[in-house]
Amino acid sequence: MSRIGKKIINLPQKTDIQIIQNNVYIIGPKGKLSYQLPKVINIKYDTKNRTLNLYKTHENKEAQKLYGLSRTLINNMVIGVSQGFEKKLHIQGVGYRSQLQGKNLILNVGYSHPIIIEPPEDIVIEVENNINITIKGIKKEKVGEVAAQIRRIRPPEPYKGKGIRYLNEKINIKVGKAGK
Repeated sequence: MSRIGKKIINLPQKTDIQIIQNNVYIIGPKGKLSYQLPKVINIKYDTKNRTLNLYKTHENKEAQKLYGLSRTLINNMVIGVSQGFEKKLHIQGVGYRSQLQGKNLILNVGYSHPIIIEPPEDIVIEVENNINITIKGIKKEKVGEVAAQIRRIRPPEPYKGKGIRYLNEKINIKVGKAGK
């Protein structure tokens, strides 16, 4: 059984919270996010210690599942509006490169045509040295989804390791055919 839901969420100094019925709004220097709590979960805000506690209204399996999930989602919202999230990708391969054109990411990764990726509104993409891509945003799920979408265009192949990978991702290189 998970005990994540019992953990206290600490709010940073520049972050504010509004609780209206079952809706939680978290406002910080990077933006504003909202989440609708399930009916089996309640939230209490301690203004003195700037902490959030979640409570279950019923003791059943469904409430237990939503308890840890809600706590994690609200904690990710607090981190997102205060610090933000980022994922880094690295392009490896001869002639593989990337560049920005306005907000769009253009990838040349071995296909006959360049691949153009338009990021969602709240996602910022940065390119360094034509081979390092940084995806930044306040929503953890969206940052991870955009990074996975870019990686899916040319995943690293197992023989030479060419392709798009996460920054410190290990690729197990296979041995090629043995000649006679």
